[in-house]
Parts: sequence; structure tokens; C-alpha cells
Amino acid sequence: MRGFVDLHSHWVASIDDGVRTIDEGIALLSLLHQAGFSHVVATPHMRPGMFENDKASLEAAYQKTVAQLHTHVGPLPTHSLASEHFFDDVVFERLLQHQGLPYRSHVLIEFPPTQFPQRVAARFVDLKRKGLGVVLAHPERYQPVWENDQCLDDLLDVGAHLLLDLCALVGKYGKAPQKAAEKLLAEDAYEAACSDAHRPADVDDVVRSIERLQKLVGVDEAKRLLITGPTAILDGLSQSNP
Repeated sequence: MRGFVDLHSHWVASIDDGVRTIDEGIALLSLLHQAGFSHVVATPHMRPGMFENDKASLEAAYQKTVAQLHTHVGPLPTHSLASEHFFDDVVFERLLQHQGLPYRSHVLIEFPPTQFPQRVAARFVDLKRKGLGVVLAHPERYQPVWENDQCLDDLLDVGAHLLLDLCALVGKYGKAPQKAAEKLLAEDAYEAACSDAHRPADVDDVVRSIERLQKLVGVDEAKRLLITGPTAILDGLSQSNP
């Protein structure tokens, strides 16, 4: 299969914990293209206290990387810019003020690994009132989900979409995230799947993960998670209402 759409990748250079150089970013894009991705969204972190990035700095870093893509000989996927928004009070206020970086009408949200933010479902409703649906990054990697994935029900009820980190399926993050990912897949809980690649070397795991995804859910469902679902989110067509 080809034509995959990757909603979550860290190929913008020297802005977060993703690639360190522009050459490394180009190499990551090239390998993702070889793996079947036709469009790869850059989603650098917006996380105060760890990565002091705002909308303007992320846009500048993206343009600096994009300006050098012509140096690559060979095909690359098309690309666009969004951000992985760490859901604290500072970033929440930025999103309300339209100072985040959505795909179009959806924002990619990341939680702390050990707990969900307080009143998070109500805050997602506040975002919806501002015209922003929510895509929750790698839910299988959050400890509350390992204990009982019903903690996601309130978020799904207010229209949030779940984004699978493919590499959880091959144990990259440990047994608990892998088990949670497989359970959420069996429950048809995910809207899309992504690479969350940070380095060119990550793509080997992505390729293995796509193969495992097809074995677990079949080709048609894999196409939905890798093509139809992410395309709808990227184009602003996926409904943020349940």
C-alpha cells in the first residue's frame, strides 16, 4: 500500500526532541516516503517548560527546513505544519486565542504520561466552541489508559479522535502501551494512525508496525487508519461531534 498520511512526525530541525539537522529531517522524510507515506505533517512540540516554542517560532523553523528540501535528489512526500500541543493552562489559553497550530479544524493534543488534566472533557468542549476538534496523540502511552481505557469514554463522547502511534504495536514503548494499543484497535477506537517518527532510524520500526497493523485489523481497516481517517482530519472533514 501507498498513499499514507502521517499526522504526527518530528522532522523540523533543531526545534524540539526531533531531528537535529536539516539533512536529518530530509532523510526522515525520504524514508517515510519509501515506507508509503505521501503526505507527512510536521508536528513539533509546543510544551512550555520543556520546549519554549510558540506559533511564530515553529513556523520559522518549519520554513527554514522546507527551504532546503530542494537539495534532496529523489521523491519526498508533500508536507504541512501543525503542532503537538501539551495540554497545560498556557497552551490551552493559546488555543482559545487561536495561537496554536491546528491541522485545519482539529488540534493535536498531548497529555502528561501519568495523568489526565483536570476537567479535560469540559475543556475539549470549550475548544469545540472555538471551532477546534481534538485529536489525542498516542492514548495507548498514557498510564490511566493502561489501567482502564474507559477513562477515554468522556473524551470520545465530546468528539475527540484517538491517534495511534504505530510503533506501540511492536513494543517500542513497552508491553503496557502495546497491550493498550491492541485493545483499542479491537474496540475500533482509533480514527487514524501515525509514525511519531523523531529520527530516520525510527522508520524501520514504522515499517514493521504497518505490517503488524495489517495482520491485526486487515488491509481495509489499515487503509482507513493510514489514509481515509487522517485525510479527513487533515482536510477538516472529520466531524468533531460524536
